[in-house]
Amino acid sequence: MANRAILITGANRGIGLELTKQFAQDGWQVLACCRNPADATQLQSLGEGDLDIEIFALDVTDYQQLSALAQQLAARPIDILLCNAGIYGPRGAGFGAVDAQEWLRVLEVNTVAPLMLVQAFVTQVAASRQKLVAVMSSKMGSIADNGGGAEYIYRSSKTAVTQVVKSLSIDLADRGISAISLHPGKCIRVESHSAICRPGTERAISRIQRQQYSLVRTARESR
Repeated sequence: MANRAILITGANRGIGLELTKQFAQDGWQVLACCRNPADATQLQSLGEGDLDIEIFALDVTDYQQLSALAQQLAARPIDILLCNAGIYGPRGAGFGAVDAQEWLRVLEVNTVAPLMLVQAFVTQVAASRQKLVAVMSSKMGSIADNGGGAEYIYRSSKTAVTQVVKSLSIDLADRGISAISLHPGKCIRVESHSAICRPGTERAISRIQRQQYSLVRTARESR
């Protein structure tokens, strides 16, 4: 039986890089996507080892490139499609200081692109055993949890993508596909532009995997 496969966007740093490593170490085939693989030295190092990692160039907002990659991988079942790529945008831009063009840029990456990714790869996900779409959202997208205001750009992009995931969970149900959104925890950036996780974040990454495994197992057993 073939190994399970996961496609991860934004796999060159931070949570995407760590999840690439963890899934590969657990025996998964990892299709790791990032904008500039030649510059992704840490990801390249993982791919050069014994782990089953394939690296692909993908800018999630380049929809022609996205379509071409989906065609290239047309015969590959994808058990988990993990929409991880995202950007924060300008930090600290409160009321009166929001740049409309930056807002649109963040919305495209964080909200529009995940839906485009799912539309491009839905056939491969439907052809897999586990049939899971996972989108990296954030607690900052929670309306109920917003007690501090500001951060209009990032907050709204994550609130919107959570609605996207909700609709996907309904629209893809007849294909046996589950869709979930995830809150990853906190990371801090270092000079290499990778991410060093705070102690709680390493546990959060493992929790993301456990959530995925649990949801897939429950969905499979309910069929």
